[in-house]
Amino acid sequence: QVQLMESGGGRVQPGDSLRLRCENINFALYGTGWFRQVPGKAREFVASITWRNGVKDYADSVKGRFTIARDGPSNTMTLQMNDVKPEDTGTYYCGAITTRDRYFGRQTASNWDYWGQGIQVIVSS
Repeated sequence: QVQLMESGGGRVQPGDSLRLRCENINFALYGTGWFRQVPGKAREFVASITWRNGVKDYADSVKGRFTIARDGPSNTMTLQMNDVKPEDTGTYYCGAITTRDRYFGRQTASNWDYWGQGIQVIVSS
């Protein structure tokens, strides 16, 4: 049974840094990544990375500020969030896609096969 687990969320001030971590990536997958969601809105793509080759993709809103990375031996993936802004507030979900075909649609939440429970990030002064 796949059980992705997020950690590292919390409340920070604008301009601060935060690192999110996703664990238990111990199954066959093509890619992994992060989405975020605020109440009343759809889940929004943040970043993704292919598990084998480490090819990264970012939403325009986080490019230059967020960095995604994966570590095969520890079965983990991280999202380093720098210079956070109030609009980065939301519940962040770790996800996994198991096939290359589905990964072509990686910026759409419905194409992801597995999700973690989500973790809250609040950016506020």
